[in-house]
Amino acid sequence: MEQQAITDLLYIAAFTLGGLGFGFGPLLIVYFFAPRRNRNIINKTGIPIECGMYTIGPAWIRYGIVYYLYALMFLAFDVDVLFLFPVAMAYNDVQGLRPFIEIVLFVGILSLAVVYAWKKGVFKWEPKVYQG
Repeated sequence: MEQQAITDLLYIAAFTLGGLGFGFGPLLIVYFFAPRRNRNIINKTGIPIECGMYTIGPAWIRYGIVYYLYALMFLAFDVDVLFLFPVAMAYNDVQGLRPFIEIVLFVGILSLAVVYAWKKGVFKWEPKVYQG
């Protein structure tokens, strides 16, 4: 019994160290291999360069709300789809039509959210023209 407890603790320690390695490993790699100078950020004239191109307009350009609406819709449906997997597994052993009706009702409510967003014009993409 004691040997099994020690083995379990070693597994927990290994998984913890592996998780910390995956979490902090990329940060350490960047810290050790990143250049120490801030070259390529500001050119000789003092104007910031983004990806090798000069910036257009001031630093605080107003972005359209469309980006945020798309992000919220994506998050809502992403979380809801992730919810469907454990529900499907939980209802795997249940007999009858009730689990199917509950899942169809849930997906139907999600569909109503899409219809509502569509009616409100969330999915219309109107390009913004910058006036400089």
